[in-house]
Amino acid sequence: MVDAVEAELGPIDLLVNNAGSGPPFGPTWELDPEEWWRNVETNLKGPLLCCHAILPGMIRRKQGRIINVASAAGTCSVPYMSAYVTSKAALIRLTEVLADEVREHGVSLFSIQPGTVRTAMAEELLLSEAGQRWMPWFKKIFDNGADDSPEAGTELVLYLASGAADTLSGRFFIAPGKPAEVVRNADEVRARDLHVLRMHYLDPK
Repeated sequence: MVDAVEAELGPIDLLVNNAGSGPPFGPTWELDPEEWWRNVETNLKGPLLCCHAILPGMIRRKQGRIINVASAAGTCSVPYMSAYVTSKAALIRLTEVLADEVREHGVSLFSIQPGTVRTAMAEELLLSEAGQRWMPWFKKIFDNGADDSPEAGTELVLYLASGAADTLSGRFFIAPGKPAEVVRNADEVRARDLHVLRMHYLDPK
């Protein structure tokens, strides 16, 4: 794939890992473990394989950006979506690790929440019996008009692709949002360890 793209279009400067899978939905102990794992393979192994194939060229050229389409679901517990939530959390952390590994080579990585958009994957959840049974709240987002337009995610990807946020490589950005404002406060973001997955501990006195 990489050879074919570069032969036709030249060196790859930007990779957007956008493919994703939502199901299976329901209580984890009732799900088919193989179907559960296929979700992880799509949402985590897929981006890993693309990064593995494309990063060597970016490192060699000392430039490039990778944007992994994750989800805010990867930052919290969402019952009955364990495969999706687990795979997206792992993708966010993989983005952090890779960003630290390639920082010295001039390559930047970001993970993003593209917004709650009416995609084919969202439709699958809305229409599925499991989605209607276990996650009725999801349908209410669209019924109430609280879903997001795809333009917000598109604008975020274009902003990150421009290089404007390279100083915060490895961070998680949200659409709709104000990424330029996040970058303007980069010192605070780093000082407070914001826009990353972290465990906060109680410090007993």
